[in-house]
Amino acid sequence: MNHVMLGLLAETFVHPGAGQTGGAIDLPVAREAATDYPFVAGSSLKGALQDAVGRDLQSDERDRVFGEPDRAGALLVSDARLLLLPVRSLTGAYRWATCPHLLERLARDGRRAGIGNTPDAVPQIEEYRYVDASNASGGDKLYLEERSFEAMPSKDGARAAANGWIEAIGSLISDASARGRLTERLVLLNDHDFSWFARNGLAVHARNVLDEQKRSVNLWYEETLPPDTLMYAVLADRDSGASGMAAVHRTFERRPWLQIGGNETVGQGWFAVAWRSTDG
Repeated sequence: MNHVMLGLLAETFVHPGAGQTGGAIDLPVAREAATDYPFVAGSSLKGALQDAVGRDLQSDERDRVFGEPDRAGALLVSDARLLLLPVRSLTGAYRWATCPHLLERLARDGRRAGIGNTPDAVPQIEEYRYVDASNASGGDKLYLEERSFEAMPSKDGARAAANGWIEAIGSLISDASARGRLTERLVLLNDHDFSWFARNGLAVHARNVLDEQKRSVNLWYEETLPPDTLMYAVLADRDSGASGMAAVHRTFERRPWLQIGGNETVGQGWFAVAWRSTDG
């Protein structure tokens, strides 16, 4: 079975909706139940791919690739998983945060898909500590939002292990300038510390509907993933005789962007797509 890993770098705010109210937030993002990590459901990603790719296909080929109500399509689509989350930093500019759990997931997904290029070593980070591959914070303390973290000792090898992941993560970023910022922006946090930012660090926007006299008639609050969020997904052909991925690849060779989630008419939901296959 042929597999491809798609790197999805958010170019705009993205709202992969949960379809239900979440407390004070009327429209939260979709989250994994166990971890609270934001994600894009495979059904939503498949719908976005069908919308983008289907316009380049005849109706019979579109049905063959994406399926019909009574017949499965040739293309298998996973959920889009979180890998890097931009976090506001008082120590310089923003940082790209991740954690050992997300790196381990990427390595496992890569092995399942037969796509290498992920290191065997996953750095282990203590709570309230961080690993900065380049020491770009300029000292031992790193401030993310209102929280502070102490640097892990360089002698424990965690920094070297973090450096080993830069190439693997960078292969999922299509833009060369964004990829070049990884070394100075990447920071690894403990799983528990990262989960705090995944739960509490997303933007919440107030949206409104006005009547003809410009009076508010419907105010709501909507959670979004910030620009520069990095996610990834795995695509596969259902059997060796299928060629669903070939149709997707042709589209992304011409237009390497994909719109996912709500608010397309106000410019949200756009990802830059990187194509990472078994042959590199």
